[in-house]
Amino acid sequence: MTEIAPIALTIGEPGGIGPELAVKAWLRRTQDQIAPFCLLSPVSIVKHAITQSGSDVPLKVVDTIDEAASAFKHALPVLEVVDITTDIVSGIASPGTASVVIESITKAVELATNGNASAVVTNPIQKSALYEAGFSHPGHTEFLAELSGSGTIPVMMLANSKLRVVPLTIHIALKDVPTQLTTELIVERCRITHQSLKDAFGVASPRLAIAGLNPHAGEDGAMGIEEQTIMHPAIEQLRSEGIDVIGPLPADTMFHEEARANYDVALCPYHDQALIPVKTLDFHGGVNVTLGLPFIRTSPDHGTALDIAGKGIARPDSLIAALKMAAEMATKRLATGA
Repeated sequence: MTEIAPIALTIGEPGGIGPELAVKAWLRRTQDQIAPFCLLSPVSIVKHAITQSGSDVPLKVVDTIDEAASAFKHALPVLEVVDITTDIVSGIASPGTASVVIESITKAVELATNGNASAVVTNPIQKSALYEAGFSHPGHTEFLAELSGSGTIPVMMLANSKLRVVPLTIHIALKDVPTQLTTELIVERCRITHQSLKDAFGVASPRLAIAGLNPHAGEDGAMGIEEQTIMHPAIEQLRSEGIDVIGPLPADTMFHEEARANYDVALCPYHDQALIPVKTLDFHGGVNVTLGLPFIRTSPDHGTALDIAGKGIARPDSLIAALKMAAEMATKRLATGA
C-alpha cells in the first residue's frame, strides 16, 4: 500500500461517544489494520475518555500531525487544539465545549487542505449545543463546504461493504421533495458522484442508477409525472456527456443483491429512500462520505449517542469503517494523482 499522511480525526461532541470511539479505534489498530490517525482534541478530554473506558491507553501529545505516523504504533497521538475549562459530563452536550468542536473541525480541514493530513474523519457533533453557542450552519457538511471556499458543492454519500447511495435531497419534509428535485440538481449531483467514484474510489467507469420518486417509477405517468418531466431529461443530459446512468428505476426492486450488481451507486430522490437500504444491509459498517470537497472526508454513520455515552458500550465499528474508507480513498487518490 502506498504510504499516506496521517488522518486527522476530530473529537466531535465531547459529551458524546466520539472520544470513547477514538480510544477504542486506536486499541483495534492492529486487529483492523487501521492507518495512522491523529486525534485533534484537548488532552483533558482524551484522558477523561480513557479513564471512563478503563483501558490502559498511552497518549502521545504531538506538535505536528507528521509525528503521529511514528507515534501511532505505541500511543494514541493527540494534537492539542484550544483548551477548555468546562467540565465534561458524559451524556450531556454543553454549549461550553462548542469552541473545541469547531476548532477541531477547522484544524482538520486546514491540515487536509495543506496536504499534511491525507483525509478528515469527523466524529459526530451535537448540533443543538452548537446552535446555543451561536453556530450558524445547518450541520457538519455545510460548515466543511464553507471552510473549503466558495463554489464548493458538497454531496452526501452513505456507503458500506454492500451498497453506496446518494440522497438527492436530504433533510427536508417529504412534501417538499417534488419541488426541490430538479433536472439541474440531478445532473449536478450525478456529475460530482461520477467524478468522485473515479478519483477517490478507483472505479474506472462508474455506473449510476437513479431511483424513481413515485411507486413503480411513476408507471408511465399513471402514478406521478416527475420521472417523465424531471428525471428523464436529466438522464438524457448525463448520457450525452458520456456518463453511464440507468433509471428511473422502481425503488422497491433495485436494492436486492442481483439488482445491486448492475450499478456502483444508487441516487435516490429523498433521504429515507436512500438510507433505509444501506442501513439495513450493514448498519454498523455504514460510513458517511462527503463528495465534492477538495479533500477526503468521511464520518461514522451515527450520531453522538448521548444516552450511552460514558457507559463503555459504544461500538467503534462505524468509526473504524470511516477511518479505513478514508485511508483507501486517500491511497487511490495518491496513486492516481487525482
